[in-house]
Amino acid sequence: MTAPIRLLIVDDHPVVRDGLRGMFTGDPGFEVVGEAADGAEALALVETVRPDVVLMDLRMPGMNGVTAIGRLARSSSTARVLVLTTYDTDADVLPAIEAGATGYLLKDTPREELVRAVRAAARGESVLAPSVAGRLMGRLRAPVEEPLSQRELEVLTLVARGASNREAAARLFISEATVKTHLLHVYAKLGVNDRAAAVATAYDKGLLTPGGR
Repeated sequence: MTAPIRLLIVDDHPVVRDGLRGMFTGDPGFEVVGEAADGAEALALVETVRPDVVLMDLRMPGMNGVTAIGRLARSSSTARVLVLTTYDTDADVLPAIEAGATGYLLKDTPREELVRAVRAAARGESVLAPSVAGRLMGRLRAPVEEPLSQRELEVLTLVARGASNREAAARLFISEATVKTHLLHVYAKLGVNDRAAAVATAYDKGLLTPGGR
């Protein structure tokens, strides 16, 4: 017979802990081996009760969930962390996943899905709420902005001050063709098609400042 999955519940709300404990205690496939109200308490318990899965809230007083996840990932524990929280913003999701969480679910997840997710986490499988998966995919697909080089900034600064390609070339002691090449690189990096848009975007991004660079 397969041993039950040892589960540690971490949440600062006693009512939430009670509800989760009741849900999993009634299932012979699970054993709730402990409860904690913050990250520090969770880390201490992990060493003594040795859970297979830690069901972790994120926003808690004292040590928060992300800090606890990171410390747990750097420890000798083999416990998997499944985040269970109310929040699915980038500010919550990304740090938790980067810290080492195996999965990320929201507290409105149906009981059956939560049970399946804990089983999957125990097997080392990643489980993500649909909204969380969408956010992560969006981040992966987003183009990575390449910074402008020092020379490209110098060319753009002169253009912003009204210099023509020939004037910019003379000021920088480079050829006019080289200025054009730098500008093409600037357009590509800023996602624009002309000088005016490049200057406007550079000001918007803080690359250029009135009276300065």
